[in-house]
Amino acid sequence: MKRYRGYIPPAKLRDFYAGRLWDEARLPEGITQEEVARAKRAGYLQAHVAVDERCMRCGNTHIIAYDSYLYCRHCLTMGRLTNQTTLLTWQGQRPRFMRFSYNESSLSEAQASVSAALIASLQQKRSHLLDAVCGAGKTEMLFGAIAYALKRGLRVAVATPRADVVRELAPRLRHVFPSTCMHVLYGGVEKQAGCPQLIVATTHQLYHFYEAFDVMIVDEADAFPYTYDEALQRAVYQAKKPQAPIIFVTATPSKTLVAEARRNHYGHSSVWRRYHGFLLPEPRYSALFHYAKTLKKRLPKKLKDWTLERLKRNEPFLIFFPTKKLMHQALPYFTALDARIMSVHAEDEARAEKVQSLRDETCKGLLTTTILERGVTIKNVQVAVVGAEAAIFEASALIQISGRVGRNANYPNGDVVFFHHGITKAMDEARATIRKQNEVKQ
Repeated sequence: MKRYRGYIPPAKLRDFYAGRLWDEARLPEGITQEEVARAKRAGYLQAHVAVDERCMRCGNTHIIAYDSYLYCRHCLTMGRLTNQTTLLTWQGQRPRFMRFSYNESSLSEAQASVSAALIASLQQKRSHLLDAVCGAGKTEMLFGAIAYALKRGLRVAVATPRADVVRELAPRLRHVFPSTCMHVLYGGVEKQAGCPQLIVATTHQLYHFYEAFDVMIVDEADAFPYTYDEALQRAVYQAKKPQAPIIFVTATPSKTLVAEARRNHYGHSSVWRRYHGFLLPEPRYSALFHYAKTLKKRLPKKLKDWTLERLKRNEPFLIFFPTKKLMHQALPYFTALDARIMSVHAEDEARAEKVQSLRDETCKGLLTTTILERGVTIKNVQVAVVGAEAAIFEASALIQISGRVGRNANYPNGDVVFFHHGITKAMDEARATIRKQNEVKQ
């Protein structure tokens, strides 16, 4: 901490900049250039050149030279950085967090065991891998570890690659920790007041933090784009304090992540049963040859019959498509069956509202891309995959998609059908994994 120099910066500067890596030109609401300049002179804010041989924000070393500028293209969507950009970090006293409350929920024996193991890892400042089947209650298992950290005044980040998962997690965490200042961060979200002790964010938002968090939780650690983007992985490590542990959470851990956990002696917990004790629904195969050609004219009979059966039984459903183009092509044939069937994709600004309408039963079914493969819970939902043989449907994606079904204790079963134009290794691997998980005694 800098020595006192006759100036105490306003709390709003500390509340915003503490733990952040922020473009000086992007003034936060309520903070003036004069206040920032004075804090810099007093040593409370340190200035850094954003781009030289590497980008300070994302760590990219493939820097683009244009005229007299150097700029980073990799994290351009988070705001353009050049060698003329100044990034600020906070050098003053860190905020202190005093408010804490915890609405503890009951856990099954398996969940309680994992919760205790996670807390033990935090006590040892050791990272931890939690892999548990879809619907096992992974979020509930995290509550105890988060409570342990918050009660001690530590700062916690829960990061996930998908904005839809952030929207699912946020209200649950607000309910469990009602007095904690929590910020929810993803593209387009409204600004939030106060200094957050807990953030729930997409992994992209971690680009804006620097040595901020005492505990880092990466949920859905196998999801795209996190597993394919080394810059996002670097962002996780840059956003946490150097000795802070990471809890990786996933239903489908990659071989790389498992090997990393072994190599670095992480704690490791596995849960092979859902919280309600019922088995995972196993996907079934149904040949739908030449579906792409047929969808130019009409719905294939098998797909039409499956949809009509769901409508007859008043069962909400998700139908996954390999491409947005194919989904849009099919949509008119579905709305002809029922006008309350909708479609959703990553660029759809109303996707959160559409998912909620399915949950509220005003929408009968959603056609979707892989954007809803994880992090979405709908009571009694039934699932179909059109074109399950497509390359985008890797085994992990098909396992996650299957995991949407049977999550509710009152509706523990349901239909998962892979409509295909030829069975693939990924399809067989997904089904074999689910069967193996169902055979494990726990």
